Amino acid sequence: MTHDSHAGQIIILNGAPRSGKSSIARAIQEEFEGPWINLGVDSYNAMTPRRYLPGIGLRPGGERPELEELIPFLYAALYESIAIHAGLGLNVVADLGHHDSYSQPLGILGDCARRLEGFSVLFVGVRCPIETIMQRREVAEEGRETLYLRATDDVPIPEPVQRWQDEVHRPGIYDIEVDTSVLTALECAEAIRHRLDLGSPEPSAFERIAGGR
Repeated sequence: MTHDSHAGQIIILNGAPRSGKSSIARAIQEEFEGPWINLGVDSYNAMTPRRYLPGIGLRPGGERPELEELIPFLYAALYESIAIHAGLGLNVVADLGHHDSYSQPLGILGDCARRLEGFSVLFVGVRCPIETIMQRREVAEEGRETLYLRATDDVPIPEPVQRWQDEVHRPGIYDIEVDTSVLTALECAEAIRHRLDLGSPEPSAFERIAGGR
């Protein structure tokens, strides 16, 4: 099934917290032509009731099994919203942290990919070495009480941070990958624009993920 040529372009940025996804999303909104609507984890969690947070931002490791039955529905609703926006000709950039490390596998990424069948989707792996993520966390934490776990001499990398690093890029099928320790957000956006200009590969990453049931 293919949508008409008036449909918007969809870019999904996937990576760990503090990997630089939201900065790339902002650069895309500011630099690319036309309206780019940001439907990512932060905007979606702003709509999610507090007692159901972190919602789709639930970390790897099966920490909140009681939330897990809701998560597939939240993701499904988000991706249907992405499809509606694109179907109306609006471009969408979504910065997310997909993983399947719940108390049991939920297969959410495959379901999401199937909901965007027929749309032009560029799936971007936003990579960042864990050392850089730790530095960014330290900077972000200075001067405020925080929910984030701090590095200590005994535990240089907190376990949840390591889990994100291990789980967020599975299966690791992307149309393009960027490394935010090497490129600025603007340079990442330019690389993504260049990839868009090349036209879609056959099959795209999301087509391959959708087919891998």
